[in-house]
Amino acid sequence: MSTADLLETLGNKYSAEILDATDEPRSAQELSEELEIPIATCYRRIEELTEHNLLELHDNVLSDDRRRIKVYRRNVDAVRVEFGDSLDVHIEERTEVTNTLDKAWQTLSEG
Repeated sequence: MSTADLLETLGNKYSAEILDATDEPRSAQELSEELEIPIATCYRRIEELTEHNLLELHDNVLSDDRRRIKVYRRNVDAVRVEFGDSLDVHIEERTEVTNTLDKAWQTLSEG
């Protein structure tokens, strides 16, 4: 995908709010309620952010009523846009593993 597509996604209403709120894993429903985003829009933004590798499907968790719920977490710590001779977008990927469960999950995913 192009830089223009990435900037369009980042500029869409709610994209920045979703990225900010997903430092810890969150479901689309949680994001919709917390950020007061219509659920259909929330799912669209999640899909767009995932396509650009800014957000990842972190896990499928079991809800209280025994349904599988997808939870998402951002893949980036920072996005910087520079204007000069050309337009440059710098993405600082998430580097830290926040807890031992994340580390175990990462190890299982790689194996």
